[in-house]
Amino acid sequence: MRRRTFMAAGAGLALATAAPAHAGPRRVRHVRPGDSVQAAVDAVTGPGWTIVVHPGTYREVVSVPADKTELTLRGASRDPRAAVMVYDHANGTPKPDGSGTYGTAGSATFTSAAPGLTVRDLTLANDWLRADHPDITGTQAVAACTYGDRTHFENVRLLAHQDTLFVETTALASFDRQYFRRCYIEGDVDFVFGRATAVFEECHFHTLPRDVDFRPKGMVFAPSTARANPHGILAVHSRLTSGAEDGAYKLARPWVPSYETTAWPSLVVRNSWIGAGIDPVAPYTDMREAYPWQTMRFREYANSGPGAVISAPENRPQLTAAEAAAHTRRTYLGDWRPYERR
Repeated sequence: MRRRTFMAAGAGLALATAAPAHAGPRRVRHVRPGDSVQAAVDAVTGPGWTIVVHPGTYREVVSVPADKTELTLRGASRDPRAAVMVYDHANGTPKPDGSGTYGTAGSATFTSAAPGLTVRDLTLANDWLRADHPDITGTQAVAACTYGDRTHFENVRLLAHQDTLFVETTALASFDRQYFRRCYIEGDVDFVFGRATAVFEECHFHTLPRDVDFRPKGMVFAPSTARANPHGILAVHSRLTSGAEDGAYKLARPWVPSYETTAWPSLVVRNSWIGAGIDPVAPYTDMREAYPWQTMRFREYANSGPGAVISAPENRPQLTAAEAAAHTRRTYLGDWRPYERR
């Protein structure tokens, strides 16, 4: 297994052609190679700042605290491959102070708790590799962990293997909303997971090749939606491709955390193209026998592609047209409409 070349082509990700990324409000800080993105985050005070990250690779962990409200973090170029934030912590990586390991959330290269965060035109990556650390069993290695209401990612590449993107909430009872548009997300095991109300529109999910002798080799989604939340993860007008052999991956499995056993995972994939890498006969599987996927809120609607073929209807629950009307970006995001921004 080789480390990624972050400046390489973004697996077919289309690039925006709007106004230059440096245009924006006066409250702007610039980060250039040799600077620290975290230092720029620490330096801003009050809401509404923009941090512009110039082309280069920034090898650091970045955390945006809750008081950095309405922050925009964006690349200076509209090409998200140009500015890369990357680090290599895993769940099982020992902390240097001897206090234990980082844990899944703590492994993230990028973390944000700030309401109203916007991230654009960047790559967020975790390049920790299992093959380099055979002694570590906690192999989750997160690229981005996002919690906080009104989180908006646009034209962002998210690269890792296991648990690439953690869409979380600030509390068990919070229904924090997150919106991802025209993003590229790759990984192998549960690489989009968490409890947030998360809408993915026109996104590209890509399953990686994996040198193992078992199947499934991994899963794309692992929602852990709170039972009281009517909306979990929604993928719409998106596509799922694979670098692995046909049928090697599952679309999803439900995650019911030990700290929230009342969770009722929710996932809707609709109006999307699903490639042959997803097992079309049995696209879902269990994480634990006590919580079978059939009892969860897993639904599809109007999908196409070889991985969307319905040959065993009992394994692919479908929404009716009337039900589909309740599973849109507007119903999930409510009065927050980031998709209307120009």
